[in-house]
Amino acid sequence: MSSLVSRRQFLEKSLLSGAALALAGAAPWLWAQEVSPEMIIRSQRFVDLETPVELFHSWITPVGSFFIRNHMSEPVTFDADGYRLKVTGEVEKPVALSLQQLQKLSTATVTNTLECAGNGRAFYEPRVPGVQWSMGAVGTARFTGPRMKDVLEQAGVRSSSKFVAFKGLDEPPSKVPQFIRSIPIEKALDPDTLLATKMNGAPLTKHHGYPVRALVPGWIGAASCKWLAEIQVLDHEFDGNFMKPGYRMPNNPVPPGGAVDVKDTHPVTGLNVKSLITSPVDGARQQRGPVRISGVAWAGEADVTKVEISADGGVSWQAAQLGSDQAKYSWRLFHAAWMPKSGGDFTIMARATDSKGRVQPAQPDWNPSGYLWNGIQKVRVHVGA
Repeated sequence: MSSLVSRRQFLEKSLLSGAALALAGAAPWLWAQEVSPEMIIRSQRFVDLETPVELFHSWITPVGSFFIRNHMSEPVTFDADGYRLKVTGEVEKPVALSLQQLQKLSTATVTNTLECAGNGRAFYEPRVPGVQWSMGAVGTARFTGPRMKDVLEQAGVRSSSKFVAFKGLDEPPSKVPQFIRSIPIEKALDPDTLLATKMNGAPLTKHHGYPVRALVPGWIGAASCKWLAEIQVLDHEFDGNFMKPGYRMPNNPVPPGGAVDVKDTHPVTGLNVKSLITSPVDGARQQRGPVRISGVAWAGEADVTKVEISADGGVSWQAAQLGSDQAKYSWRLFHAAWMPKSGGDFTIMARATDSKGRVQPAQPDWNPSGYLWNGIQKVRVHVGA
């Protein structure tokens, strides 16, 4: 690993510093959370951690193994008594809700597969700048909290409202703009869009947005703003660095390495159809005999309807068995049995299809930001003679 410190040292340093601040009386939110020492460090500056694919062996991803994506520094301190979630802008009556008021609202739970828009960026050629995520900037969790529509309705959304913008408590470095993104009002008012306060039944950890994060199910992770402090209702799409030029896709295919005019782009919203083989892992050596192929597949706001497996590099395909656990916006587990007819080197592949008729491509179109990679994964295994 090219990191200046080992993975374990980095994680222990992060957790110990948080615990020390908590013991000093800063706030309970800084207490150390358990983070798997197997997590892959993608950035030490802002704490970006990726999940190794072999840890995706359950429908629900444990919080300690859930990827962490920060665009800038996490908030250092937090005043629980003084916290207010503000709703401003195109509303009849701006509101400012305390944690106690939020906790009194009725809640809903949504099981959602959250994926960073840049997951898979490392596979684009030519290389594009940004965090070089491989395959593990994704995870599935149960998020619980008040519905966003209930809070917006308290404020009285005006007919002129078209978008809502989210602003968090994260702290940008000097001259870096605040991380602010907006979503259409229709998505904000969807009953499945939440102000999440819990993850897998427990209060959010600091790394995952305590005390409140937006949960915009089926969309890229950047839409689900962490440490949420303000919801601004707008009559236009928010015009800021993380909406334009950031997190946009070309309207038309671009030749690899080509330039794109930001005027000919659109915001990244929902996730693509995608599958991921979690076992066997790339480079595995198998004994001769039955091989169990397993993995996960997801499709954002659509449903996964089929996963196919190939053990001959895509020459032939067979249907995999989908797991029984399922929910809107969440991935499906899948598995298949493969019996090699001989020893040797093999390439295993998985291909997902969703309810919109989208089929996972062999390789997606290149884009200059490296977003939404969903190319078919190739897992190379050696079977003993």
